[in-house]
Amino acid sequence: MSSALASHHNSALQTAATQALAHAKSQGATAAEVEVSVAIGQNVTVRLKEVETIEHNRDKALGVTVYVGHQRGNASTTDFSAAAIARTVDAAIAIAKYTAEDTFAGLADTHRFAVAPFADYDLHHPWQPTIEEAVLLCREMEESAFQVDQRIDNSEGATLSTYASDFIYANSAGFMGGYPTTRHSASVTMIASDENGMQRDYWYSVARAKNRLESAASIGQRAGQRTVSRLNAKRIATADMPVIFDATVSPGLIGAFVGAVSGASLYRKASFLLDSVGTEVFAKSISIYEDPFVLHGLASGPFDSEGVATTKRDIVKNGVLQGYFLSSYSARKLGLESTGNAGGNHNLIVSHDDISLEAMFKKMGRGLYVTETMGHGGNGVTGDYSLGAAGFWVEHGEIQYPVEELTIAGNLRDMFKGIVAIANDALPYGSKRVGSILIDKMSVAGE
Repeated sequence: MSSALASHHNSALQTAATQALAHAKSQGATAAEVEVSVAIGQNVTVRLKEVETIEHNRDKALGVTVYVGHQRGNASTTDFSAAAIARTVDAAIAIAKYTAEDTFAGLADTHRFAVAPFADYDLHHPWQPTIEEAVLLCREMEESAFQVDQRIDNSEGATLSTYASDFIYANSAGFMGGYPTTRHSASVTMIASDENGMQRDYWYSVARAKNRLESAASIGQRAGQRTVSRLNAKRIATADMPVIFDATVSPGLIGAFVGAVSGASLYRKASFLLDSVGTEVFAKSISIYEDPFVLHGLASGPFDSEGVATTKRDIVKNGVLQGYFLSSYSARKLGLESTGNAGGNHNLIVSHDDISLEAMFKKMGRGLYVTETMGHGGNGVTGDYSLGAAGFWVEHGEIQYPVEELTIAGNLRDMFKGIVAIANDALPYGSKRVGSILIDKMSVAGE
């Protein structure tokens, strides 16, 4: 896996990118940019000890954007031959000639480009287990879950996925850069039954390197424990109450915030946080830091999808919004500068109160602990928030019993400012690292 991608990175990808840019210039494009990528992966799923699926992925793509003045056209291909690349560029130019002019479109400003040599954030750890090895790990996850409790009597399957990719981004302003990455994951979903019905739950782990994944036995055990704990769930009476969002679902709240302060929402005036820089949008105890340079980080990198250098920066400091998430296009629309976020946010690290989840239960005393949400979530324009939910009822600072068939509702503006505490249990499994969140009051609809 590693050698195959390395050879592409050092030769074929750069060659393809160079050919695309040269042909675009020869056909009259005033500017062009191209991304060339290759990826290979493997997915193995086992259910009740039997192999259900074995998938091998081998993908490659070249996407080119050309600019003819202020007109823009895009086209893509999976064929890296010179003739196919030329046809793809020609198609992009033909499209550009029929699009409306957009004075905000174009390459990123050259002074914002990252400069080679690019730092290595240890993102590439190839691992391609044999099918037999993958099956054994999946079986171990399932078996470990079954051993938790005899009421666990079925499985939706255990899956092991390994993935490696490489890319080159280049443009006619002279930028060319890329790097290989890997991403591996393991998960299992179990079903438990008793006289009151069935419940399901899961656990998972994601990492750049095999040795940073949680063990198969641990994943299975946690999946089993979570599943059994949901048996005999009840409904609770409708009321306003404190709510804790578990660390598996709390990144969704931060995701709603990111969406509200991202360029497309802002220039379309479709955000409840318009013109919020310099104002208090979270409780004063909350800070959010963006760090693209975390070693092994799942959202790390030296530049964004336009070649703009990434930087460490405060997004929220003591509750006050410090900046937006902007690409070059959205920045121009807003009269601002790119923040190096074309393609999305990098590793967001949310401050916490250095307390455990159990201590947070004590702090809340009585209320709802949410471990699963269902539905779309927030309205980006108004901030109104409503989701189906399941979890646990907490009384006297301790979990009492599981609950289900609930709807939680509020307004994100009030919810962000109503954060009482954040636990120290953040999971390093995505681009947003945030622990369990305690919010002072939400509307909970039950019986």
